[in-house]
Amino acid sequence: MLTYDVVFWSIRRRSGRPKPWEVRWRVGTEGHSKSFHLKPQAEGRRSQLMEALRQGQRFDEETGLPEKELAALSMPTWYEHAKAYALMKWPGAAGKHRASIAESLAVVTPVLVRTTAGRPDARTLRTALYQWAFRATRPEGGDWMLRCDTEDLPEEMGKALAWIAANSLKVNDAAKPEHIRAAFVALSKKLDGNPAAENTANRKRMVLSNAFRYAVEERALLNRHPFLSVDWTAPSTSDEVDFRYVPDPRLARRLLTAVTEQGSRGEHLETFFGAIYYVATRPGEAVSLRAEDFTLPPESEPDAWGEVLVSESHPEVGAGWTDGGKSHDERGLKHRARNAVRAVPVPPAYVRMVRAHIARGTAPDGRLFWAARGGRLTSNEYCSVWDSAREAVLTPAEVKSEMADVPYCLRHAAVSLWIKQGVDPVEVAYRAGHSVAVLYRFYAKLLKGSSAHANSLIQKGLEEAEGS
Repeated sequence: MLTYDVVFWSIRRRSGRPKPWEVRWRVGTEGHSKSFHLKPQAEGRRSQLMEALRQGQRFDEETGLPEKELAALSMPTWYEHAKAYALMKWPGAAGKHRASIAESLAVVTPVLVRTTAGRPDARTLRTALYQWAFRATRPEGGDWMLRCDTEDLPEEMGKALAWIAANSLKVNDAAKPEHIRAAFVALSKKLDGNPAAENTANRKRMVLSNAFRYAVEERALLNRHPFLSVDWTAPSTSDEVDFRYVPDPRLARRLLTAVTEQGSRGEHLETFFGAIYYVATRPGEAVSLRAEDFTLPPESEPDAWGEVLVSESHPEVGAGWTDGGKSHDERGLKHRARNAVRAVPVPPAYVRMVRAHIARGTAPDGRLFWAARGGRLTSNEYCSVWDSAREAVLTPAEVKSEMADVPYCLRHAAVSLWIKQGVDPVEVAYRAGHSVAVLYRFYAKLLKGSSAHANSLIQKGLEEAEGS
């Protein structure tokens, strides 16, 4: 029980004892004392206790300590708090978000330490935190628990986590401005020291912010959010697409043809890559497409457009991060409600491709695409086909460059084409499943490039008004 009923007595000397100088005080009805070797030490401690009372702190009857000292004793380390936060978030988070939380905490936790003496190798420490400290598992019929608390760790991982546990700052110390700034710097860099992409750094800072919010609002470890005390400007980086390496329509078509020419497997995957290019799906969205998602016009109308309802995304994340132990997450569209649907017009070229693909057959559950040995199509398989297509189409120098280096570039190619052709940015954003703000951040250069056309339209309107 905390109380202001505190009485201090004079320092007493007890001869013949190893620590003869004794500080004595009473809290409520409970007496307390502390002995020291030297009288100045005793006087200093007595002064500390009296100053705490003058500052308005209550004292704990059981321990005799001022409430701030009592709180410091029970204050967890940042490492302990980060583990509690990761475990709290795990049940309701998607696999990708779970991995993102673990990654962010694994980056910042090694910074929030009281010393670097004896620090393990950076990669070892990050792996131990990412794979063991901030990743949960659930025994059959049991509750979620962190792997480091339930499984036998490899020796190297165990030593790394033992070091971080012994040297992690208390949460209230981690919240000091100098440590928050150090955390921001770490989150703004990759492991090799190069700047992280702005979107990546922002995502990691959001995880850190939420972890501190958990400390303030739910665990009452802090009185206010520590970010409020730090003036921070992140290093300037750009998330804008590098259009030097985005294929133009002619190159995109040649790459799709090169996919088809890789035998039956390539023929099967041409429509998969076509979904990314013609409809601007994300690869995880394309993987989950089914025949029933498409509304195709009659074959008698070869130039008519169709429509596809994009409603699912199966991003790959690794079996250790999903509930069912699958290597992919099964959820709704990115940044949308779970039952959200995006209706995207399908151009005639892709209508023909989809119709021919469906005629060749679909999976028993209606999926358009599957792995060579059955089951879900994985990134390893379709990226291998894509790499072969690049080698067949590009020059040796281009193959070594970032030109069309991943299938996702087809999505950039689609959005770029739509913008260049003058499609309204709001419509482009909807079809691609972006917000308009995200569209402008990634494609700002192209959107600014259309300002001359916009100016001419405005000028035409002004001239018509003046002439009337």
